[in-house]
Formats: sequence, structure tokens, C-alpha cells
Amino acid sequence: MPNFQSDGLTLAYESFGDGFPVLCIHGFASSGKVNWIDTGWVEALTSAGYRAITLDNRGHGQSDKPYDTEAYYPQVMAKDAVALLDHLGIEKAAVLGYSMGARIAAFMAFQDEERVVCAIFGGMGMNLINGLSDGNDIIAGLRAPALAGLTHPTARQFRIFAEHTGADREALAACMETSREPMARADVRRINVPVLVAVGEADVMAGPPEPLAELIPGAEAFVIPKRDHMRATGDAKFKAAALEFLGRTLPANSHS
Repeated sequence: MPNFQSDGLTLAYESFGDGFPVLCIHGFASSGKVNWIDTGWVEALTSAGYRAITLDNRGHGQSDKPYDTEAYYPQVMAKDAVALLDHLGIEKAAVLGYSMGARIAAFMAFQDEERVVCAIFGGMGMNLINGLSDGNDIIAGLRAPALAGLTHPTARQFRIFAEHTGADREALAACMETSREPMARADVRRINVPVLVAVGEADVMAGPPEPLAELIPGAEAFVIPKRDHMRATGDAKFKAAALEFLGRTLPANSHS
């Protein structure tokens, strides 16, 4: 995979298609491939005439995996995303994030508003502000000697997912410590780009999408029917809502 440098780390990315760039930022314990390629997002975006760019966040996929918890604050990871745009010579992009990736996208839209044309927050509702209640259970689950003794459902889910993707569990545990830092309500109100907040109807991890959308000027909420946090990622209705949003929000000449 091609890579670039950010903050002293070597991070991996891939780019597909031509047209207006959509930067895709994956969720915790995932990767660009698992979150965006395997779920059909890259195909959907490129078929609609966009350039899909997937990033492996620090600690994930083919990117460097520091064990220092200080390396994973969302403000820092948002700078990686901007560094990738710099590396590719891209001035402005649409940003699509899922779960942790949506948190990173929110900090990116706040910190580097001039680089973000619009943003889609998938799998992240009011818990952008409220934080993640079972983060400590997830950390304990990642560090547990074996899956067998794990009873906490979310911790089990992420441990299984991490093992399935061959992730570095110690890097993920460090990431979970700080990447879930909540965004201040006042900062959320200052996000000044169009935002689509899309959360599964049965997603208990994200928090509801509507109150978050109400806080962001010009944001809108979409409930992904009958989906929980893990199963909403590649949902066809989510893709359709995202493409419709991009079609309305991006410059008229940005895609075919």
C-alpha cells in the first residue's frame, strides 16, 4: 500500500477512481479495507463518480502502531487526515467517517474547516459529546488473556473483531484510552460545514443522531433502519442517503 508521513509515523492509504475526493476514515479496530472496501463503499463512491480515499488510522491496518496513549487523541488523528490531503495535493475533500472515524471527522471539520466541504458522521450520534460508556470494558477485553472469560457483550464484540482482523490489541487498547475523548458541545456548535449524521436504529453505542444534528448548523439526521453499530456500516440505505447528501452538497461539477 502507498504511505505517507504524519507526526513521525508512516501511515497507509489507498486511492480509487477520479472525481471529487471523498476521504473515508474507518472506525476503531477496523481498517480502510475492512470498513470501506469490503463493505462496498469504495465501489459505490467510485461508481457515482467520486474519488474514494481510504486511510488506515494510526494503530490500525498497515499503519504504524504506537503503544503510547498520548498518540491517539482525536485532535491528533484528525491532523493525520489533513496530512494525507496535503500528501495528495488535495485542497478540499468531503469526509466520510464511521464511529471513531466520525469522531475524527468532527474534529477535522472543527480544526480544519477550510479543508472539509461536507462531512458524514456514520455510527456517531450524541456520544460524540457524551463519550463512550463502555470504553474501559473494551480495553479490558482487548487485554484479557483469552476470549473465553469475557462476558461484557461490547467487549466480546470488539475482541472478536480485533482477532478477526489480526489487529495489534495492545495498540488498540492504547487507542481506546484517548480516541474516545468527547467533543465539547460548544465546539460541536461551531462546526460550520454541512453534516449528515447517520446512526443505526438499534445502535446503542453511538447515541441518537437527531439531537447531535440539531446542535450543528445545517446538519441533518438519518436513521439507518433495523441496524446496530456493527451491522450499519455497509448498509445499502446508509450508502443511498450518503450519496444523495453528497449529490446535494458538493459543487455541481464535482462528479459525473
